[in-house]
Amino acid sequence: MSQDHQALITRFYQAFQRLDAEAMSACYTEDVLFSDPVFGELRGRGASDMWRMLTSRAKDFSLTFDQVQADAQRGSAHWVATYRFIPTGFTVINDIQARFVFRDGKICEHHDQFDLWRWSRQALGTKGLLLGWTPLVKNAIRAQARKGLEAFEASR
Repeated sequence: MSQDHQALITRFYQAFQRLDAEAMSACYTEDVLFSDPVFGELRGRGASDMWRMLTSRAKDFSLTFDQVQADAQRGSAHWVATYRFIPTGFTVINDIQARFVFRDGKICEHHDQFDLWRWSRQALGTKGLLLGWTPLVKNAIRAQARKGLEAFEASR
């Protein structure tokens, strides 16, 4: 079982490398729970739509992953995404630790963890450097991400 789950994580990130959100979504259960510091918690279709939105908008994108581990119930991986943040044009290198929970041969929980202040310094430049650690800026980043996802879902 652990080899199957390692292969599932690998398949997920290989699809991400190809910007193939549909193949990524196929790795999830229908009721998947996703969380990260920007989008917070997303469930089911919302999680898949987030990947659809991000992959459709990706510019100058590359992804590496390693440290894939899994057992019968849980797994983890380390991944690094490099891309141009469209609103500012700045390049972001986001270093992420992922944790997974499996059910019925698919991912039912996916939790990404990264330093939001580090991300904001890269994505927002001076504003992120000076204010990215504050709750005001962190909440603004989260609100903008959610607003973008809602607009993307409404357009589909």
